[in-house]
Amino acid sequence: MVFYEFLRFLLAYGVIVKLILNLILVPIPEIGVNGAAWASVACHAVAFTISIICLRKAFNLKFPAKKFVIKPIIATTIMAICSYFIYYVLSGIIVEKLATILAIGFAVIIYGLAIVALKVFTKEEVQMMPAGDKILNILTRLKIY
Repeated sequence: MVFYEFLRFLLAYGVIVKLILNLILVPIPEIGVNGAAWASVACHAVAFTISIICLRKAFNLKFPAKKFVIKPIIATTIMAICSYFIYYVLSGIIVEKLATILAIGFAVIIYGLAIVALKVFTKEEVQMMPAGDKILNILTRLKIY
């Protein structure tokens, strides 16, 4: 239990980063409220980094950067570009709110496809998912795994 209390203490650094960045970025007229969004991203990045470091040391876990950082970033980039393009095209045709909803829906699908195409999950991890055997059979037939 002591480890988890220690981890919560370390995660407070993320909150401190957010507070400081909010105080610095939000008052800048060119940045404004977007500074709060950037501060949130920085807060989560700090909390994530501290958590991973603590978990690796405490439990001797291995987190390969390729699997846990690089491939998800690539999938996220693909999703972001595609969803922005879908929104851009649809917003000229239909109401912007509906274009946003459709772009988000497609973003979810595109991200899932990108994760599968990049083989972020091993066969064993796919099998652990609900209906994992069926999913693995489909992916095997498609020659992805």
